[in-house]
Amino acid sequence: MTKNLDQDGLSSISQYYSLFYIDLWGVVHNGISLHKEAVKVLNELQKSNKEYVLLTNAPRPSKAVKAFLEKMGLDENIRNHVFTSGDAALNYLKNNFSSQKFYHIGPPRDFDLFKVFEKDKSENLDNCDYFLCTGLFDEYDQDLNYYKSLLEKKITKKMICTNPDLIVDRGNKREFCAGSVAMVFEKMGGEVIYFGKPYPEVYNQSINNKNKKVLCIGDNLNTDIKGANLLNYDSLLISNGLHKNEIEKNGLDKISKSYEAICNFTQTELKW
Repeated sequence: MTKNLDQDGLSSISQYYSLFYIDLWGVVHNGISLHKEAVKVLNELQKSNKEYVLLTNAPRPSKAVKAFLEKMGLDENIRNHVFTSGDAALNYLKNNFSSQKFYHIGPPRDFDLFKVFEKDKSENLDNCDYFLCTGLFDEYDQDLNYYKSLLEKKITKKMICTNPDLIVDRGNKREFCAGSVAMVFEKMGGEVIYFGKPYPEVYNQSINNKNKKVLCIGDNLNTDIKGANLLNYDSLLISNGLHKNEIEKNGLDKISKSYEAICNFTQTELKW
């Protein structure tokens, strides 16, 4: 049974955990502005000397995400806890795909990810060894059929997906993420290597998590909560995020089951 913490707050259970994985988008901010109550939580964790990682499926290096958070007004001592799916992918690519040609699928804002191996970028789908998918092209950000047409004759090449999220809410606008393109590619028979939640690699790279009691906090059942389940960590779902409408319509228990995810705790928004 999922326990609701809206009355008691995170402070009522924080003493039981030594490490917190906290999602950014949908928990700490909405893509446009910070959630003040969530920032208070981060400050309280700092005061309590609790370990935490701001673990995000952003397909860019943490440096780019920290700059984004700085513009929002988040303190440096909190920003320094960021680790991204882009970081995990970059470490893997350096070790396993060094000097191989890639074709980038995604917007120009993600170029930071491959600055160190930009010379290996190909402008031609036929003249590449793999696809590096960080998102959707700006001009085709609502049309998944475009990617089906683009890739249907190229499924012998591997795809590296640096953000397994299918969708995200930017303010009140819902947008497709790299995971949606990867899903199209997989359905056609292509092979995808994913980096980010729910896959264990991003958790294990971000911090030494051995023998620690862990709580994962996020608004996405498919990534934040499933990732916790896969690693046998406890989880807290923020219900006012990605699944808000589904939960209001059908209830948390029914929605959790439909995603095959188990939540230990829930809060409408992250509060201390």
